[in-house]
Amino acid sequence: MKRSLLVGFLVTAAFSSQAAFANADLAKAKNCMACHAVATKLVGPAYKDVAAKYAGQKDAEAKLVQKVMKGGSGVWGAVPMPANPQVSEAEAKTLVKWVLSQK
Repeated sequence: MKRSLLVGFLVTAAFSSQAAFANADLAKAKNCMACHAVATKLVGPAYKDVAAKYAGQKDAEAKLVQKVMKGGSGVWGAVPMPANPQVSEAEAKTLVKWVLSQK
């Protein structure tokens, strides 16, 4: 029993880490990393800062999916976030879930 529990944990951890890398790759592929980084502010806020700001907000995911797709301004300063027509709604959801998981 303990061995199967350990194997299950290791498989889950492997898939989780692959998903994290896959989402970082998606962020690179969709050009998000041109303005954002995980831990430091570039043109836009660091993803860990976005996650901290929206932590515990029930509507954060839906709000941020729209922001990724349509752009916006005024939340993080004077520099607006442009719309990203190259990002589908499904991709935006994946990206936002990944961003909100940053610590």
